[in-house]
Amino acid sequence: MAVWRGRRRVADTGALVVKPRRRGRGRWAAVFAVTFVLLNVLAIGAYASSRFTPDNVEGGTDAARVPAGVQEGGTIVDAAGSRVTFHRMPARTIALTFDDGPDPVWTPQVAQVLAKHGVAATFFVVGAQVSRHPDVVHDLVRHGHEVGIHTFTHPQMTKLPAWRRRLEYVQTQDVIVYAARVTTPLVRLPYSSGVDALDDATWSATRQAGQWGFVSVFNDADSRDWARPGVAAIVRNATPGPGEGAVVLMHDAGGDRTQTVAALDRFIPEMKERGYLFTTVSGALSRSVPALRADRDAGRDQVVRGAMLVWSVKLADGTVFALWATLLVVGALTLLRTLMLFTFAIRHARRRRSASWSWGPPVTDPVTVIVPAYNERTTIAAAVRSLAAGTHPAIEVLVIDDESGDGTAEEVERLRLPNVRVVRVPGGGKAAALNAGLALASHDLVVMVDADTVVDPDAIHRLVQPFADPKVGAVAGNVKVGNRSTLIGRWQHIEYVIGFNLDRRLYETLDCMPTVPGALGAFRKGAVRAAGGLSRSTLAEDTDLTMALHRTGWRVVYQETAIARTEAPSTLRQLWRQRYRWSYGTMQAMWRHRHAVLERGPSGRFGRRGLPFVALFTVVLPLCAPVLDLFAVYGLVFLDRTETLFAWLVMLLVQLATAVLAFRLDHEPLRPLWALPLQQLVYRQIMYLVLVHSAATALSGGAMKWQKLRRTGEVAAQHAAAGTG
Repeated sequence: MAVWRGRRRVADTGALVVKPRRRGRGRWAAVFAVTFVLLNVLAIGAYASSRFTPDNVEGGTDAARVPAGVQEGGTIVDAAGSRVTFHRMPARTIALTFDDGPDPVWTPQVAQVLAKHGVAATFFVVGAQVSRHPDVVHDLVRHGHEVGIHTFTHPQMTKLPAWRRRLEYVQTQDVIVYAARVTTPLVRLPYSSGVDALDDATWSATRQAGQWGFVSVFNDADSRDWARPGVAAIVRNATPGPGEGAVVLMHDAGGDRTQTVAALDRFIPEMKERGYLFTTVSGALSRSVPALRADRDAGRDQVVRGAMLVWSVKLADGTVFALWATLLVVGALTLLRTLMLFTFAIRHARRRRSASWSWGPPVTDPVTVIVPAYNERTTIAAAVRSLAAGTHPAIEVLVIDDESGDGTAEEVERLRLPNVRVVRVPGGGKAAALNAGLALASHDLVVMVDADTVVDPDAIHRLVQPFADPKVGAVAGNVKVGNRSTLIGRWQHIEYVIGFNLDRRLYETLDCMPTVPGALGAFRKGAVRAAGGLSRSTLAEDTDLTMALHRTGWRVVYQETAIARTEAPSTLRQLWRQRYRWSYGTMQAMWRHRHAVLERGPSGRFGRRGLPFVALFTVVLPLCAPVLDLFAVYGLVFLDRTETLFAWLVMLLVQLATAVLAFRLDHEPLRPLWALPLQQLVYRQIMYLVLVHSAATALSGGAMKWQKLRRTGEVAAQHAAAGTG
C-alpha cells in the first residue's frame, strides 16, 4: 500500500468528527499518563503480593552481638530506650497467636472456634492482607481479639534498610487503624521463632523496632501447623511444659488450615481442663510492660493514609485481575487464530496446488493497469517498465499524475513505451486519482499498482485469472518487501509473509478478506462502480473499497502466484507514519461499513461475519496483545523468572512455527527468520504503539493528512540491475 499525499486536503472521516491536528500532543500525553499510572498500579500490586513462605525459618548461627542471657529471657521483648526487658507469660497462661492473616476463609473459621470456647487471641496481621480484607480485621477487634503487626509485605526484615523496615511497620499500622480504628504496639518479625534462636541480624532488627516504640513478640511453642503434620501433632507441639505459660504460634492464612481449625477445637478444651487460662498478649502482660498500656489513639492522618493504602491495593488487585483475564482472552484468541491459520492456510494451499484446480478458461481479456503517482520520480520508471513488459496478451498502463512537482510524468514520458499513457489531473489525493483512472480505463479489467512497486513479468496475467469465475469481483496479489537489506526491512518482510499473505488465505476461505492491497490488486470495473468507486471518506481507500465489494455480493480472492515487490519504509519514523495511516484508515473503513451488521443479503453476511472477525483479529487482539509482553516483564521482575521465561519461549515457538508455515507456503527461504526474536522484542512493540495511537486518534475524532514517504529507490535499482525491464 503506497502512502499518498493530497495537498490542501484533509481526509473526510465520515462519521468521525474532524478535530484540529494540534490535539495530537494531548492524545500522546494521555497515552503516557495512562501508561505511567498502569505501571505504578502494577508496581503496587507486585509490592503487595510478595511471595512468602511460612514462619519456619530458624535463626542464623552468628550471635556474637546478642547479649548474654537473651536466650534465657522471655519471649516478649521491650527494647525501648537503652534498657531491654524480657517478659514471659504467667504460669498456666496461654496466648494463642496467629500469623500471616487475615484470610477471608480461614480467619473467620479460626475466630468461630475461639468464640465457641470463649477465648480471645492475638492475630499478627500482614498489612497487604489487611488492605484486601479490612472487614475481617474489623470483626476480629469487634469480638475482643487483639491484632499485632507482622509487616506489610512479609519480607525478610534483616535484609532490608532501616527506612524500609520502618515503612513496613508504619504502613501496617495505618491499614489497621483504617480497618478497626485501633493501634497496636505489638510486632512479630517474619521468619522468626523463639528468643533462643536469635542471631545478630534479628537482634538488631528487634532493638530497632523497640526504638520505634514497638514490643517484639516471639513464641514459646511452635505448633508447626504450617507443615500440616496432623491434628494430634499440632496439639502436641502447641502444648507448653507442665505448669508453664506460653505464647503459642499458629497460622490463620498461607494455605489449607483445616488441621489448624480442628486442632484448636481440641487444644483449647484440653488445656482448660488442665487449668490453663487463655488470653491475649497484652491481656497477660499490660501491667508489667508499660508500652502495652500506653494510650495510642488513632489519628485522623493515620486513617487517611490507611484508606489510601487500602484502596491502592484494591485498585492494583483489580487491575492485575483484569490484566490476567485479558491475558487469558488474548491467549485463547491467539491459539484460536493460530489453529485457524494452520487449518485453513494449509487447506487453501493444497486446493490451489492440486492438479485438478482451475479458475476456469484462461483469461486473456485486455487489462488496464492504473498507477496513481505523486512525486514518485525515484521509483516510477522501474514500476512502469515492469508493468509494460508483462506477459499478458494486452496491457494498457495508465499513469495518473496528481500534480507532481518532481517531474514524475516527464520521467514516464521519456520511456516512450507504446502501451503507456500519462494523464495529468488536478491534485486531489489517491482516491481521486484512481477514480480518474477508472473513468479513463479502456478495458473492463483493471489492475491498481502503486508507483513504488515492481511486478514479475507474469504477475498481471496470473492476477486476472480468477476472473474466469464470474462471481469474483476483486483479486489480491502477493505483495512482498523488496528492500530487505536492513533489519527493519527484514522485520517487514516477515510481517508481510506471515501477517498479510498467510492471513489472506484464511480470509478468502472465510469469504471476508478485508483488503485488496493498493500495491497490487485487480478489479472488475463494473464491480468497482457498483460499489460506489473509491471513496475519500477514509485513509485506507483499498480497505474501504474491498468491504464495499463484499457488501455488493462480489467474491474477493487471493492469488498467491501474482507477485509484486514494493519498497517498504526504511526508517522507524517512516514506518510509523505508514502504519499509523493504515491502522487509522482500517478503523475508519470498519466504522463506515458498520451498518452492514444490521442489513440483509450479502451486506449482512459480511457485516455479521466479516466485520466482527476483522475487528477481533485486526484491532482487538493486537490492541490487547501487549498484555503478553507486559506480563513477561512483570513476571521477570516480580514473579518466577524461570516460569515466565519458559512461557515467553513457548509463545515465541508458536510464532516461529507459524512463520515457518507461512514461509514454506510462500516459497521463501527461512534465513530471515533469525530476526524473528528481535521482531517480537522491538518491532512488535512499535506496532502496538502505532495501533494505540490510531485508536486514540479515532476515539478523539482526530484528523490525519495524506503523507508522502521518502523513497530510496532500492527496489527500482534492483529491478534495473536484474535487467527485467
